[in-house]
Formats: sequence, C-alpha cells, structure tokens
Amino acid sequence: MDQISIVAEWRPGAIGDIVALHGRYYASRWGFGPYFEAKVAAELAEFIKQRHQHPSQLWCAVDGLDRVVGSVVIDGSHGHEGGAHLRWFILDSRCQGQGLGSRLLDTALAFCRESGFARVHLWTFAGLQDARRLYESRGFALVQELPGTTWGKAVTEQRFELTLG
Repeated sequence: MDQISIVAEWRPGAIGDIVALHGRYYASRWGFGPYFEAKVAAELAEFIKQRHQHPSQLWCAVDGLDRVVGSVVIDGSHGHEGGAHLRWFILDSRCQGQGLGSRLLDTALAFCRESGFARVHLWTFAGLQDARRLYESRGFALVQELPGTTWGKAVTEQRFELTLG
C-alpha cells in the first residue's frame, strides 16, 4: 500500500467512499445488505451537514492516489455531558494490520481529550475481534450487550466506553 495520510475534515467523495467501504466489508464478511448500507449513507450524510454545530470531526485515511481507504468520526452532538460517540471506524481490508487503525483511533481519542470530553463510547457487535482488541488496548470497556437488529441483521450489539482523564 502507498504512503497513507490521515486528513481531518470532509473531502470530495468521502461520503461515498466511506459508505462503500462499510457496504463491501460488512456484506462480504457478515452478510449485511442494502438496509445497512443505506443506514450508513443517511446517518453519515446527516453528520456531515451538522458537524460544525458540535465539537465533532471526521478523519479520512487517504492513500497516494487520493483514495479514501479508511475513516473514523467523533460525533459530539450529545454535548460534553453525553460524551463523544466514535463512529464509522473502518479500514480497507488491504490496509489492515499495518497500524493504520491505531493511528486513526489515537487521532480521534486525542481530539476527544483536546475537546474536553470526559468519556467516549461506541456501538459495535460481537465477533469483530480485531477491532475489540484495538478498543480494549486503548482502555475501552464493554458495558452493555444485547440482541438487536440495528444494522439490519440480528447480532449481539455491544457498547464500549472509555473514561478520559
């Protein structure tokens, strides 16, 4: 893989690229369908429109050909009392295992600290072991598990939280 840069803020094509990364990955590995892809597209588009109203940020991992090969978002729309929400954390499968996920996550967590958030949370589902190891290595703890269909397919949903300090 080419040299990859982490770029803060929206860039042309980012919404489509991030949605495509999610759609391809979760369809091929977890059988998620159009409901999931449409949900990612709608929620990410709404976030992009509203992002400047709150302490929020999008980071894109961009390769040497200016392609988005990964992303992470801190959504601060619930305010400091509600904590930051880590969302749309994804890497192109060709970029996994190179430390790029750690770079993206550490960048997002540094933003949370600089923005004065006391905690950050994320929702995921059971089975994403590599991501779980990465979260737990940064201090995230599993605080809730429940069956659900948030992603359009029955999974065991998990909420992880990290107290910053």
